[in-house]
Amino acid sequence: MFDRKRAISFLLRRPGTLQSRAARLAVLALTATGAGFLVWSGVIHLILWTDGYKDISVIGPLFLAQGIGTILLGVAIVALRWLALLVIGAVTGVATAVGLLLTVYVGLFNYKESLTVSYATLSLAVEFTAAFVLLVGAVLLALGAPVKATGRPAPVPTTT
Repeated sequence: MFDRKRAISFLLRRPGTLQSRAARLAVLALTATGAGFLVWSGVIHLILWTDGYKDISVIGPLFLAQGIGTILLGVAIVALRWLALLVIGAVTGVATAVGLLLTVYVGLFNYKESLTVSYATLSLAVEFTAAFVLLVGAVLLALGAPVKATGRPAPVPTTT
């Protein structure tokens, strides 16, 4: 039977819930690194938007949304460090890279791109790296052993 409370608790899991100090530090490092790559991807898209992509129908607004969205997502990942945000960040990195590849090889919204344009290969590298790093962090966070509950009630303060 589906336990909604447990599912939400799992998705909101943070590195501090891990038993192993090494696992906590690894997840924190991967989280910060992956978020940094997402912010970098956003900055690339904002630069390209100002360099002329803003004038391309549909693609221009998508570049602006991706630029702002990934920067905000990167900040949220660092601030909150929830498992769900790490997964969303990894999916965002892959989706952005796949969007570029679709535009190159198929065309998207009546627009065709080339990998020879400025920032194209850098963008792919940054987005796939963000996705990989965040996915590794998410897997460690999801599979890491949680801190064990002591089973003892919390001490009640007394006045003496």
